[in-house]
Amino acid sequence: MSSNPPPSEAKTQEYEFEQMNLQVGGRIQFITHRTIKPIQHFSTLIGWVKDEYMIVKVPFENGAPIALNEGDKLTIRVFSGVNVCSFSCVVQRVFPRPLFYAHLSFPVSIQGTSLRAAMRVKVDIPAQVTTAAGTSTSVFLVNLSVSGALIESPKQLSDGDAQVALSFYLIAQPGNRQVRVNPNATIRNINVVTPASGDKPLVFTYGVQFIDLDPMHYTMLQNLTYEALIADRQKIV
Repeated sequence: MSSNPPPSEAKTQEYEFEQMNLQVGGRIQFITHRTIKPIQHFSTLIGWVKDEYMIVKVPFENGAPIALNEGDKLTIRVFSGVNVCSFSCVVQRVFPRPLFYAHLSFPVSIQGTSLRAAMRVKVDIPAQVTTAAGTSTSVFLVNLSVSGALIESPKQLSDGDAQVALSFYLIAQPGNRQVRVNPNATIRNINVVTPASGDKPLVFTYGVQFIDLDPMHYTMLQNLTYEALIADRQKIV
């Protein structure tokens, strides 16, 4: 398979608040700056009063709310469609047990970047591939995007441009639920990798493009990309 070049740094630009298309109940990244190294948490957006304040859940860590005080400076990152936006704010008020939410200052300046439509995330997910002839093979997905995947197989599957059926599981929130994803896909390119160690078998890699991906599964793959982008950029291919 011919590998795509690494994604270039997207251009940062100013965004209006409305352009973020925030949703009540949406997941946000909540970055504190109380130590030398910023600490990343995840939180939930409860709501906002335009030009006054935003309301968010206080993040939990190891079963307890994180330390948060009035006046703390934060960076908030949100994912909206194909954009990742971030802004600075200050904790205005903390509501402790049993509410565990906080008022944050309303954003003044919002910076955003656009994601590549097919940005890929490194994964290691077991899957099943079924060919048109009905033969099933256990494989691994080594990267995923909303448009397709890269498959590693211990044996040859089908020729190029053939259609196959995929089946694998993703973790959905809340509750870490396993959701089965079973798209049809077209094989777009094939490669054979010879392991560095001569005593290991050949590995067949297949780049596949999804066909008519379920909208819910598309959203799950978007979220997978989003979380990798804001939490572990090393996973972005």
